[in-house]
Amino acid sequence: MLGFDVEEFDLPIEYGKTISFNDQITISTTGTLNVLALLRKHEIKATFYCTANYALNKPDIISEIVAEGHEIASHGYYHSDFRIEHLKQSKDLLANISNTEITGYRMARMMKVDELEIKNAGYLYNSSLNPTWLPGRYNNFNKPRAYFFEKGVLQIPASVTPLIRFPLFWLTFHNISLPIITWLANSTINTDGYLNLYFHPWEFIELHGNKSLGLPSYISKNTGQVFINKVSDFIVWGKQKGYQFKKTNEFAKSIYNETT
Repeated sequence: MLGFDVEEFDLPIEYGKTISFNDQITISTTGTLNVLALLRKHEIKATFYCTANYALNKPDIISEIVAEGHEIASHGYYHSDFRIEHLKQSKDLLANISNTEITGYRMARMMKVDELEIKNAGYLYNSSLNPTWLPGRYNNFNKPRAYFFEKGVLQIPASVTPLIRFPLFWLTFHNISLPIITWLANSTINTDGYLNLYFHPWEFIELHGNKSLGLPSYISKNTGQVFINKVSDFIVWGKQKGYQFKKTNEFAKSIYNETT
């Protein structure tokens, strides 16, 4: 499962920089179009976790994502503001704009959210857990690595390796060579039976060297075409191994079918 968090590109604000809302939307949109082209090239489907705020400003992109057969899931209402009522509000708005059923949720920055509130808002699955330690963000070593149920909601954590729980998320693709990534990914699939990866559209445009954004090198390096090529090569590797690429809602529904 490949997931892409489509949001207002507000990351520079975390590093003390200013960026206009128009630039936030433009950067995210350019990256999303690059992602769509990549998925189209390899004829695979994925899940796009979108903020309602982005969808309100770019309903045409939401429509394009749906038209190409991908899943729309919720990434909250705003990327940098959260209230409990946003859970249902974002779900309803995304359903209205996309004309699809919204069954999945991912909290911005993979932060903790009350699973009972997730259930009450009508979601079937939540992919907001990264079961590892990320300094300054979270320490989830005590959480399950593989999917599990909590308060009636299917939890689909981001994939980490067995034992040492090395994360296989977006930052790994910026800083680790592809042969090591594929080796780690293969080990994780052999243990868990699946892989759940997540990225951001802004990674698919060139950001390195843009000092106005204030991003550290470990985030901005290997963005743009280099990143596109790396993810493309990863997809090729997966296909050669015979792995299937699925939307997250398809995986979630298969788990529900097994447990009922």
